Amino acid sequence: MSENETKESLNFIEQMIEDDLKSGKNSFVQTRFPPEPNGYLHIGHAKSLVLNFGLAEKYNGKCNLRFDDTNPEKESEEYVNAIKEDIKWLGYEWNEEARFTSNYFETLYGYAVKLIKKGKAYVDDQSAEEISAGKTNPTIPGIPSPYRERSIEENLDLFERMKNGEFDEGTSVLRVKIDMDSPNMHMRDPIIYRIKKAHHHNTGDTWSIYPNYDFAHGQSDSIEEVTYSLCTLEFRDHKALYDWFIRELEIFPSEQTEFARLNPSYTLVSKRKLLQLVENNHVTGWDDPRMPTISGYRRRGYTPDSIKNFVHKVGIARRDGITDIALLEYSIREDLNKKANRVFGVQDPLKVVITNWPEGKTEMMQAVNNPGDETAGTREIPLTREIYIEQSDFLENPPSPKKWYRLGPDREVRLKYGYIIKCTGYTKDETGNITELQCEYDPETRSGQDTSGKKVKGTLGWVSAEHAVSAEIRMYDRLFLTENMTAIDDEFTNHLNPGSLTVIPNALLEPSLKSAKPGDQFQFERQGYFIVDKDSTDDHLVFNRTVTLRDNWAKKK
Repeated sequence: MSENETKESLNFIEQMIEDDLKSGKNSFVQTRFPPEPNGYLHIGHAKSLVLNFGLAEKYNGKCNLRFDDTNPEKESEEYVNAIKEDIKWLGYEWNEEARFTSNYFETLYGYAVKLIKKGKAYVDDQSAEEISAGKTNPTIPGIPSPYRERSIEENLDLFERMKNGEFDEGTSVLRVKIDMDSPNMHMRDPIIYRIKKAHHHNTGDTWSIYPNYDFAHGQSDSIEEVTYSLCTLEFRDHKALYDWFIRELEIFPSEQTEFARLNPSYTLVSKRKLLQLVENNHVTGWDDPRMPTISGYRRRGYTPDSIKNFVHKVGIARRDGITDIALLEYSIREDLNKKANRVFGVQDPLKVVITNWPEGKTEMMQAVNNPGDETAGTREIPLTREIYIEQSDFLENPPSPKKWYRLGPDREVRLKYGYIIKCTGYTKDETGNITELQCEYDPETRSGQDTSGKKVKGTLGWVSAEHAVSAEIRMYDRLFLTENMTAIDDEFTNHLNPGSLTVIPNALLEPSLKSAKPGDQFQFERQGYFIVDKDSTDDHLVFNRTVTLRDNWAKKK
């Protein structure tokens, strides 16, 4: 591969890193993944996660896991542990121990004191509404706070008293003195500390003041000597403030670079709104297989490789856009097609009696586990006089008999890995529903040993009535009906898909699945990919549909 071809294959962040290493600007690569522990990771986080850990791997660098835990009222150990589990499941290891912004609270407090001593920060006693009104808007000069010119001594005293818990929440904040006329609203004397008397998951009740994101984030990057602080585009306007803090504090010059966030279609990537779905029981929890969380995708049967491959297919860009969720679904099909063994399952059973099959006879049919993987081997499936096929595999009056390849009156099909059968009759109930088919099999047509010379176009899946295993199947679909959930202007729950879950309580599966365990994955032939759910027990199998065999969504629209 030529040098030009190599450069063309790099995204703009990789190109920046290679240029920096070549020029000597940086001699190592240190990234970080900084989630807030106020919810579970979702598919949007996967892009940042794969990018930061992937760059560290590619350039023999290090990636820190740092929890941005500056908002104690919304954070918990549950979220911390869930995030760690998700990262490990995806196959990544963070550098040394997990870090917490709260571990740096003493250092950050010292940085704030340094800014006060430089005359660059002041305690403001205005209300939140007054501060907001004073900032006006980007086209109008801001209104300086009446407390902006407090003396350094007074500010130091007030800030220490804030730290000691002498003031109530909402009475005072610490702001930095930058430029109240700046067109960038983040530079109009932003707040860097506020009073919060809340128990913190990591520091307990030690602190009565907490830094906000803009103050804690860049300084934590600097403390850890992060060379590449990679953020999504919504933080682009924060970069000027990020750099201002580093200059004024004269600390390690970590550098922020922005990239486009991941916005899949028919998907929400807002932890606040996902929490609302959980709290209002629209879903069963953060790991509900309809949720776009990493844990939800894991429970639904998505694999680490499928998620990472999806992120790589999307790529790293400088402009936001909507990514078709079908690309993620393609990625899991592509992965499971290679990995998942094939099995037979019947979701809507129709009984078939093979009338010329001897009573009590069981014949074992040899079935291939995975046509794409010779090492997967074979299994035996029992064929008996009574079997079940899908209701949809029989039509009394096919609309176009020449194009109907499944069963109908006097029509022949092959039972996959079995024999050719011909429908000779059927039974209806009093309402006209077909309840049973009568068929005959041709003994000369056993799969792999066919000497009949017959050719049939239809091949059906089936299970033995005598040996079938009952199971609950949960058919999951997309959680939302609206393609671009970022563009809606009404209540987001109005866009929920009422058909996102259909439960089939008594599907019938081939007997090899009797011993299936939670986490086992299969392709149900002609139906889709499925995983055994954690709700399964030895007496009650539960399968979740991961994805259909083909993209059927376009047909529904």
